[in-house]
Amino acid sequence: MNTNIILKSTVAAIAAMLTFSSATAAEITGAGSSFVYPIASKWAEAYKTTTGNSLNYQSIGSGGGIKQIKASTVDFGASDMPLSAEELDKDGLVQFPVVMGGVVPVVHIDGVKPGELKLTGQVLADIYMGKISKWVAPEIAALNPGVKLPTEDITVVHRSDASGTSFLFTDYLSKVNPQFKTAVGSGTAVKWPAGLGGKGNEGVAANVQRINGSIGYVEFAYAKKNNLAYTQLKNRDGQYVQPNNETFKAAAAGAAWDKTPGFAVVSTDQPGKASWPITGATFVLMHKTQADASRGKEVLKFIDWSYKNGGAMATELDYIAMPAAVVETIENSWKQVKDASGKNVW
Repeated sequence: MNTNIILKSTVAAIAAMLTFSSATAAEITGAGSSFVYPIASKWAEAYKTTTGNSLNYQSIGSGGGIKQIKASTVDFGASDMPLSAEELDKDGLVQFPVVMGGVVPVVHIDGVKPGELKLTGQVLADIYMGKISKWVAPEIAALNPGVKLPTEDITVVHRSDASGTSFLFTDYLSKVNPQFKTAVGSGTAVKWPAGLGGKGNEGVAANVQRINGSIGYVEFAYAKKNNLAYTQLKNRDGQYVQPNNETFKAAAAGAAWDKTPGFAVVSTDQPGKASWPITGATFVLMHKTQADASRGKEVLKFIDWSYKNGGAMATELDYIAMPAAVVETIENSWKQVKDASGKNVW
């Protein structure tokens, strides 16, 4: 047989295979929570290695994720503040949790090690309201005998963007400090009485890392990645606890997912001697009616894969994977996601 013919046939076959691969590989898009970004990135990398399909996720804050899914510019949004059942219905959305984790106060004080400084919710709220402005204030010193505190002012760092991390942080402070609830309140974006803003968990971590005498709040993975000194917190049962996988699990244990419309559980200030006080979930938001059913199905395939294969990865980064019984309830709820003809996508 003519070698040119063989060569041409081989090239054509390879080209056809590459075209088929390109046509069948899928890329889904998501945006929102920076809280979930470290584990979402890890899942996406492993998922692409396994399936060839990819996730393009923008860490823009929960407020941005909610706006983008409402505007249908992404396949899914991600928020650490759950939407109410009424808001979900109004915008034709479904919502479900994908993973849980903890928000931690972080400080930059020379000589203070991770987990050494103790704070209460009351004191933390007073710092963020500007009522306590010095590290040597008696309210802080009384909690930390033996810890060398600096005489300098406290530099407060908060989020500058609409943020689910801010929602969890302010929801907790509003629960433990009535004055904070009245003066500042809870939400993805609040009017902070004091401090310096940073965009995303990344921006807050960078500012705390840069400014000696500062305090901020980030998802725990960012504290560990940036070697930031996280604090202990006094929980609802009066116990000082360290942020870690076990204290996040303890706080997550009481979540009544099956009894809450839209799975809208907020797990801050949970009872239990071992519970970390600022624990929460990241929620995926999708349209009930999918304009492109194949893309909607790809999102659910990625989430299903993450539930079933991503637990160990979540634990490595100190997140809490959703329990199998909860996953079953969540995936049953996916029957609400339909194509334009009313047929189930999943």
